[in-house]
Amino acid sequence: MAPTPETLTAERILEATEEVLRRHGPAKATVVDVARALGVSHGSVYRHFRTKAALREAVTKRWLDRTSESLAGIAADEGRDPAARLRDWLATLFEAKRRKAGDDPELFATYMVLTDENGGAVAEHVADLLGQLTRIVRAGVDSGVFTVPGPTETEARALFHATGRFHDPCYAREWERPGAQGEFEAVVELLLRGLAAG
Repeated sequence: MAPTPETLTAERILEATEEVLRRHGPAKATVVDVARALGVSHGSVYRHFRTKAALREAVTKRWLDRTSESLAGIAADEGRDPAARLRDWLATLFEAKRRKAGDDPELFATYMVLTDENGGAVAEHVADLLGQLTRIVRAGVDSGVFTVPGPTETEARALFHATGRFHDPCYAREWERPGAQGEFEAVVELLLRGLAAG
């Protein structure tokens, strides 16, 4: 049974939009297609999202937020050793990005287009990730596990960029290549030794 406009929520619209994007791709997917999938008028969709661009940005943000949410618990786990938290955080980020690219390549390609269109959502996502990483580095400095020469925000940004090959979507083709996991682990261990040595 199709939802009525009264039961139509932003979340249901975003779920339907994701499915429409998967089926039609970003170039052909329309708000009318989303409305049709929901069994409502396109005006009902526009009541939740004023423009097609706003809808596409919300879908992009939702997609990026899934990764941020999976990492937030690791960043917040103050009771664990900061080096273990950093290792787990980076591994979880790599795995989340690799899974998105490998499990649903059509949708991943669609999101690559959408993230190019929605720089604000991407900047917000990166800022959130850097905030989480900064929290871990600061905990390491505060506990004496890490020694860093500069502000923790600067060091966190350096860690993020140093591991970019394992989470920046432009490298997605390399993530399933033999040896990628070993290369990732070697980079992480090198970074951890550098943080510990100061």
